[in-house]
Amino acid sequence: MARILVIDDEAEIRSVLREALEAAGYEVAVAEDGARGLEAQRARPADLVITDIFMPGKEGIETIQELHEEFPGLRIIAMSAGGTLRTLDYLPIAREFGAVRTISKPFDNDTLLAAVREALGGSTPSRS
Repeated sequence: MARILVIDDEAEIRSVLREALEAAGYEVAVAEDGARGLEAQRARPADLVITDIFMPGKEGIETIQELHEEFPGLRIIAMSAGGTLRTLDYLPIAREFGAVRTISKPFDNDTLLAAVREALGGSTPSRS
């Protein structure tokens, strides 16, 4: 079963993503910011990280860069609804720093699960 780490500063987003991913058969861990996400990945590595771009403290681009450097094979999905500088699209920048896939908020479960399957190389979770 693939393990997914969700990093987002909004508790509601973490909860919704956890529910959708667990319902699809994935094991899910969550973290509320980039620093805690890095700690969680170091303590128990995930196969895939889904991270928000705009978060207080250690923001997403920095988090992606550090994850990519420390865990070179790690698959990362960046997500964003924008930020204070909405004229600049940060999702393509996230790809430059190591994200393999990006999704824009809001998104539905089908979009989320398709992105996860793609990022994991088309694999679906095993249901034992």
